[in-house]
Amino acid sequence: MTPIDILILAAGKGTRMQSRLPKVLQRLAGRPLLLHVLDQAVQLQARSAIVITGHAAAQVEAAAADGAQAGGPELKFVRQEPQLGTGHAAQQAAPQLRDDATVLVLSGDVPLTHADTLRALLGAAAGGRLALLSMEHPDPTGYGRIVRGAQGAVQGIVEHGDATEEQRAITEVYSGIMAAPAQRLRSWLARLSRDNAQGEYYLTDVVAQAVADGVPVVAQRISDALQVAGVNSPRQLAELERALQLRQAQALMEQGVRLADPARFDLRDDARSGVRAALVCGQDVEIDVNCVFVGRVELGPGVQIGAHCWIANACIAAHAVIQPYTHIDGENSGATVGAGAHVGPFARLRPGTRLGRAVHIGNFVEVKNSSLADGAKANHLAYLGDATVGERVNYGAGSITANYDGANKHRTVIEADVHVGSNCVLVAPVTIGAGGTVGAGSNITKNTAAGALSVARGRQISIPGWARPAKRPKP
Repeated sequence: MTPIDILILAAGKGTRMQSRLPKVLQRLAGRPLLLHVLDQAVQLQARSAIVITGHAAAQVEAAAADGAQAGGPELKFVRQEPQLGTGHAAQQAAPQLRDDATVLVLSGDVPLTHADTLRALLGAAAGGRLALLSMEHPDPTGYGRIVRGAQGAVQGIVEHGDATEEQRAITEVYSGIMAAPAQRLRSWLARLSRDNAQGEYYLTDVVAQAVADGVPVVAQRISDALQVAGVNSPRQLAELERALQLRQAQALMEQGVRLADPARFDLRDDARSGVRAALVCGQDVEIDVNCVFVGRVELGPGVQIGAHCWIANACIAAHAVIQPYTHIDGENSGATVGAGAHVGPFARLRPGTRLGRAVHIGNFVEVKNSSLADGAKANHLAYLGDATVGERVNYGAGSITANYDGANKHRTVIEADVHVGSNCVLVAPVTIGAGGTVGAGSNITKNTAAGALSVARGRQISIPGWARPAKRPKP
């Protein structure tokens, strides 16, 4: 097979984004636009990916290097300084092109082109042809027009600013994606000029060069505008986000997932850890509206996710119910919810949470780096941090594990069948013995024996006839 070398144009500033972040690093589904394009290079098994940078070059190059997939194409960078058009950008990369390659030119802000579409374009370039990806566009304003001759052969591309009124009426537009033999492309790039309305080197002028050299030029036409949609403004980024999320939602529904409203669903990469987005669902999973899934999330058969939940890097076992407004963040260490567990509403599970079967975590309960064995319950207004909780424990409202001494974290162990009353403080390190009871309002600082009732609170006193201090009259 002919090796594939990919050029990615990523030098622009993206002024209309009104952002300090370079345009190609704006996030789509939690992942920078440029990394979506680099993913395409991986899917095509390209030999190399040459990223042409300019504005904030060091930042863009670092992000690309950090986010590139292991085992992907060789990643190279060239800089375009100053930025004198797309043709000038490609000229900077020309010395990196090897004669045996087919070169595929992509844009760093066009993230959703299908790999199959690009394979078809590369196939159209076989035999030394120049292949362009085009589409019919109902509003071609701003796009380069595909100009064809009398027999339908492609004669050139005219940029919008240089087009005549007749040419502006053409609705077949150039997507910005082309494939060409490396040797010929280098020759065409060397002959570009700046004789145009913008005073720039247009990459599209290589089409006229190819025609002049007698090289066949073909336009591979597609109808899916989403595949060639670029991002130039926050509005366009938001539109692309919704389109991508709808595509992901439809794929899940085809697998049998019940989404209450596919237009109100989000699946994103985890930008913090770089974990790629993946939502793996068993049969009969139900997901209500406005739920966000981040990183890798697994939902077992029969799992129900209530409205407005945020779930990252977690595994939720069969028939668990996650009530509305629950926040589950496994981050790097993950979070697991056992079969038949009930969590929420308004619960928070932080990294390192491990819930057993039929565990109940209720409203306004926070769990961090803790395990709760089968049947344990913390039904409301409580905190469990750095704790090991045994089977069938009942953990009272308002109770907390005081796990931090100001310098170090310590662990609390609550053995099986313990009942912890409301508003208790368990000061770690401490162990509550199996079957024991902690009286409401207790501050426990020492280990307790199995089966014991432990109470640690001040004695109640009442003063008859006591009067509150009166407010002083205002002067």
